[in-house]
Amino acid sequence: FNGGCTGEIISNSGLLLTNHHCGYDAIATLSTVEKNYLDNGFWALSKEQELPAVGVSVLFLESMEDVTATVQKTINGLSGEALTKALAGLRKEMETKANEGGKFYTTLKEYFNGNQYILIKYKKYNDVRLVGTPPKSLGKFGGDTDNWMWPRHTADFSMFRVYANEQNEPAEYSKNNKPYRPKNYLSVSAKGVKEGDYAMIFGYPGRTNRYETAAGVDLAIQEVNPSIVAIRDARLSIMRKHMQANKAVYLKLTSTYARIANYWKYFIGQTEQLKRLQVVNQKSKEEEQFIAWSNKNNYNYAKEFENINAATKAYKPYAKFVTYYGEAFRGCLINKIAYDCYDLYKKMKQPDFSKDSSSKLIEQIKKNRASFIKATDLAMEQDWFAMSAEMIQKNLTKDQFVPAMSKIALLKDNNYKAFAEAVYKKSFLLDSAAFEKFCANPSLKQLNEDLATQYVFAMVQSYDSLIKSHVDAYNDIKIPFAKSYLKGLLEMKSNQLMYPDANSTMRITYGSVKSYEPTDGVKFKYYTTLDGLAAKYKAGDDEFDAPTALLDLHKKKDYGNWADEDGTLHTCFITNNDITGGNSGSPVLNAKGELIGAAFDGNWEAMSGDIAFDKKYKRTIVCDVRYILFLIDKLGNAQNLIQEMDIQ
Repeated sequence: FNGGCTGEIISNSGLLLTNHHCGYDAIATLSTVEKNYLDNGFWALSKEQELPAVGVSVLFLESMEDVTATVQKTINGLSGEALTKALAGLRKEMETKANEGGKFYTTLKEYFNGNQYILIKYKKYNDVRLVGTPPKSLGKFGGDTDNWMWPRHTADFSMFRVYANEQNEPAEYSKNNKPYRPKNYLSVSAKGVKEGDYAMIFGYPGRTNRYETAAGVDLAIQEVNPSIVAIRDARLSIMRKHMQANKAVYLKLTSTYARIANYWKYFIGQTEQLKRLQVVNQKSKEEEQFIAWSNKNNYNYAKEFENINAATKAYKPYAKFVTYYGEAFRGCLINKIAYDCYDLYKKMKQPDFSKDSSSKLIEQIKKNRASFIKATDLAMEQDWFAMSAEMIQKNLTKDQFVPAMSKIALLKDNNYKAFAEAVYKKSFLLDSAAFEKFCANPSLKQLNEDLATQYVFAMVQSYDSLIKSHVDAYNDIKIPFAKSYLKGLLEMKSNQLMYPDANSTMRITYGSVKSYEPTDGVKFKYYTTLDGLAAKYKAGDDEFDAPTALLDLHKKKDYGNWADEDGTLHTCFITNNDITGGNSGSPVLNAKGELIGAAFDGNWEAMSGDIAFDKKYKRTIVCDVRYILFLIDKLGNAQNLIQEMDIQ
């Protein structure tokens, strides 16, 4: 769903269920101060009331073909830049041929770090319309406090409908399009779940790194994760200030804020659990066993581990710069615009430069700039620009920072606020008329004299001269090592089933509904109820508020047909399935293949899961489908949607 989540079709008319946080950006974009669907919720009581979600797309998997032999013929013996270039060319050729003139969306995916290649075909539908969403107070109930935590009471769901042309094929938005007619759709079970019940999840997990080395995990714990957390913490505090002061700014920034906050807390939890579960030690023991097998079979993996460990150690002093460069420096609006101009700047310095030869590049710069500005707030960005410059200077070593900043007088005086004010007041990049004039007649003098481009180009040049060679040296060892290591593991475990790391392709995980004990003397039940939500409720609170109508239904115990046999309304439950980012919105199925809930999160005690799966603690948090049905029926009064589904 929309490039980063999973969804499921739950009717014969293209009705799609996914998470609230997956539809969040679309809901916020459709909202205005006058029609605030994000805060108030929205329910289409007929198809005519459904709202076009511009920019949202849905992919339906058509086929997967193993093309490893074909790829290996082309890339055997290649490494470094030659390998990258050959793969890029082959990928373009294979994807273009397979898309049959645009009929399919195609992608060549790498599995087992390049030991297997799969060519995948999808059909891409771009006419997607918002059908229903609970208010944000329920869809994000618990906010950042409850995020990645159990127990949970979040109604993390939203509903869309996929539309197609008369032939049921993909088409751009048109009033003449019809609801998509699926080959199959999921029935919904309103019977509930019990401890030990079978649970299976289909979805598109985004990225895991389960075969990372001990040295790589230690690098994340010591350098990368703490830097990400510090940068995002500062950025979020600035965003909060501006969002709380202005409702229009809140609606514009809320989706970006949620995305940044989600992984801010994720990296806090991942670091904590990697330490608690002693994952570095676990990895070291696994590596010792692998090297022992290697030596026994006359392989030379011991030397390869020496090389990767040495490379990781050599890269470590530069890891913080790389993180700050990506998260703080390139995370600022004006820096992104100026960075886009850097390729043009280099071309303009060539004696044979002509505007015509760079027309496509200029058009892309214009398009990106418009997109960047539309999605943010300039006053907030100015404050974040000042903060990011300060954090970069204070957290990077002097020899890494000074070469880039020595030209900036205001920065030499550590006057970050004044620097930001000057940049935002004087830079032509933020003056639409001046920017259009520059694009019509690019001026090297203008790029050399603009405060924003001076700053950004200096930083880019510092990265290229001081850091890039170390990053390249690390990757030149790490990438071939990762492929070789997986090849060895596959051979060592040839009598076992091994799964590849997640790569945003379809995966299945099976397990069961299961409670757990996070610490000594504490046991978490496998489900939560509306009673728990009412107990957490805080009137007017940004995280724990709830609609009066819902509280009234709870007070009356008016749960319609959706209560559990124990008389309560179950809101969420947990399973021991293995999911990660990208699985958000995944259908959770019972043993009959019926929908019992929508997966939406993982638990705090297993935040190390992307690097090391822990059977004892790992849990998937699921929004109980009965809670979803209850909110559609009793809060949304959208009985049309209830009637559309096949409810068992």
